Amino acid sequence: MNILKALFGSPQYVSRTDTTADSPDPDPNDIWALTDPDARDNYEEQGELSTLEHDIRYEVMRGGPWQPKELEYKREIRRLLLEGIIITSFCVGIHAAFIYIRGEYEAIALRLEQAISEAYENGFLGKNILESGFDLDIFVHRGAGAYICGEETALLESLEGKRGVPRLKPPFPASVGLWQCPTVINNVETISNISHIILNGAEWFVKQGLPKDGGTRIFGVSGMVKNPGIYELPLGTSLKDIIFKHAGGMKEGKKLKAVIPGGMSAPILTADEINIKMDFDSLVEANSMLGSAAIIVIDEKTSILDVLKVVTKFYSHESCGQCTPCRIGNSWINKIVKRIAEGKGKKEDIDSILRLASNIEGNTLCPLGDAAAMPILSITKKFRKELESHV
Repeated sequence: MNILKALFGSPQYVSRTDTTADSPDPDPNDIWALTDPDARDNYEEQGELSTLEHDIRYEVMRGGPWQPKELEYKREIRRLLLEGIIITSFCVGIHAAFIYIRGEYEAIALRLEQAISEAYENGFLGKNILESGFDLDIFVHRGAGAYICGEETALLESLEGKRGVPRLKPPFPASVGLWQCPTVINNVETISNISHIILNGAEWFVKQGLPKDGGTRIFGVSGMVKNPGIYELPLGTSLKDIIFKHAGGMKEGKKLKAVIPGGMSAPILTADEINIKMDFDSLVEANSMLGSAAIIVIDEKTSILDVLKVVTKFYSHESCGQCTPCRIGNSWINKIVKRIAEGKGKKEDIDSILRLASNIEGNTLCPLGDAAAMPILSITKKFRKELESHV
């Protein structure tokens, strides 16, 4: 936590680099300008920070159930996460932060609570942190396991003790969030990068990856590979290298069939499409997405129908039911796929799956509808012949 001692002791010595060239009126002098009273007054006059001193603000960190990488909170990772939360809160003027975690991850929650307790004992949390006059409390909140609570406003509803369903936007959480107060919501991986960026500079961080997609990403690799696990690699590393170099290649006797590159909501890639860079733009061009960077490797002996069964059952169960296309569409798709798996399918079922999934995509309040439709559409289109062999 030495960075926090430097921050609260001599914040003026921490320099800032703006990485967005077209940002309006960037301040090149001091990343902590917002913590300086004179700077705050200046921004207040410009209307930039009208709520800075007048409203309660919260910070919320979240993770995702499809990310095996987020199950591994080693001591160093926990430290980076807490540092990032404290730094962010200090800059924005937040005094209460929440780490939202699935209720199933009890062991991880306990380790996080232990790390937070140690931070309190050492003066990095609580009242008057390191005699700076700044107060911050961090809480670990266990959710009930609903996937929909990965959506930021559903997460806020859950934090407030309500059923986790997405809110209408606008207003956005930055202005009307937790308990109607301005709220910053970030993924834990984003927040955990802050200390490194502060210590080494934004230019250093950008150079770790590509010019447009700077930095590293934590890739969780699961499935039929020799070395499944968690790998921190520069953005732009090829999917082929991740599988065959870092994860050791396919298990003995296994041959690659397909890869889901960014968690279950990402459109599937065939074995012929893996020579692709793992960055945001490259995957969009390939009609997929980076998503959570949770890579699922599928071998040729795995039935694509079984993969589709897992996807449709999951999204049918996890739909919050608020939007008709998602609620009804996912339920019907799941029933059709289940019927095909039982040997009772019809040839027209494949077209029915495509039609129902297309009706879900783009017609729901939150991205869960799209998250369900995209993998269903890609699996059905790319492996249609295999699916037709079951009807």
